[in-house]
Amino acid sequence: MSTTLSNRTLNRTLLARQLLLHRTDMPVVRAVEHLGGLQAQAPIPPYLALWTRLKPFKVDMLSKLIIDRSLVRMTLWRGTLHLISADDVHLMRTALQPELNKWAKIVMPPATRVEIDLDKLARLTREYIDGEPRTVAEIGAYLEEQFPEAKARELSTQAQMLVPMIQVPPRGIWGVGGIPQNVAMATWLGRELPERADVGELIVRYLRAFGPATLADMQAWSRLIGLKAHAKDLDLVEYRNEAGKVLLDVPDGVIVPEETPAPARLLPAFDNVLLGHADRTRIMSEDARSRWGAVRNGVFPPTFLVDGFLRGTWNVVETRDTATLTIEPYFKTTKKDMAGVVREAKAVLKVMAPKKAHVVAAP
Repeated sequence: MSTTLSNRTLNRTLLARQLLLHRTDMPVVRAVEHLGGLQAQAPIPPYLALWTRLKPFKVDMLSKLIIDRSLVRMTLWRGTLHLISADDVHLMRTALQPELNKWAKIVMPPATRVEIDLDKLARLTREYIDGEPRTVAEIGAYLEEQFPEAKARELSTQAQMLVPMIQVPPRGIWGVGGIPQNVAMATWLGRELPERADVGELIVRYLRAFGPATLADMQAWSRLIGLKAHAKDLDLVEYRNEAGKVLLDVPDGVIVPEETPAPARLLPAFDNVLLGHADRTRIMSEDARSRWGAVRNGVFPPTFLVDGFLRGTWNVVETRDTATLTIEPYFKTTKKDMAGVVREAKAVLKVMAPKKAHVVAAP
């Protein structure tokens, strides 16, 4: 019989693998690779995701690695921007490309969908972004000239799914603005994607960051199908959760006891620790999930953890002289637990607004 792991054991194990039990001195690139990439739909979240996990960490450490091309921002899981290492591009984008190809076919709403030669669209896009960075608007306008029956916005979205492209600096650099521009991945990194993906390696990498986990969890994270066949060829161990479902894991994956203390942590918007499973009860209650998910357009807010579980949201509003961080718990929180959240809030304000007066508004 497989060992049954309690939900709190899975919680503590997930926190440890996501570097949220103890801040670590792991190098930035290695941390990004270990975590399986970071959500990067906006410029700031990757910095905060690393700040809450690494010590020491300064924002210019990440900025320099984006500028020197050690880390890149590109469309990956769920069709959204992620920050990954240049070395991981081949594994991750190649594995996800078949799914992105499927999404490209359904970008247009059914009522207005027109048949587009996607091979031609991909070829024209690649030629257009090979030489120099282009904005999404420029890509869309160019493609609309080639496919006048379609809309520029939908064409540019299809292009981002079909053609591996990098969102180049200064976008993504701390404290620097600028309209997002994209260039062909091969131009930026000097190499093409391999023809075949190592899906087995992707599963192993997922489990090291999010395991133990079910096949359904892996599919929710990657959106890939057919993972069972790949998992059968791997040297994995099995556990069961409290519901009796089979959990897979790497043989050397450390299981953390449920009684291990978990410190308060502030998470950025879209943090992958909240998005990495189909069954998210190891990180949030159903009540917390319903509140967290009740957002417009899937724009998830920054959140905080208490005792390892999602307990509420936070946000920062800046004026000319002051930065105010407001903590909004979902549930009643003890003074001791809230004190831990407030300590983290004061620390993150020093990163986000070092030259302003700081205010933490908490219940």
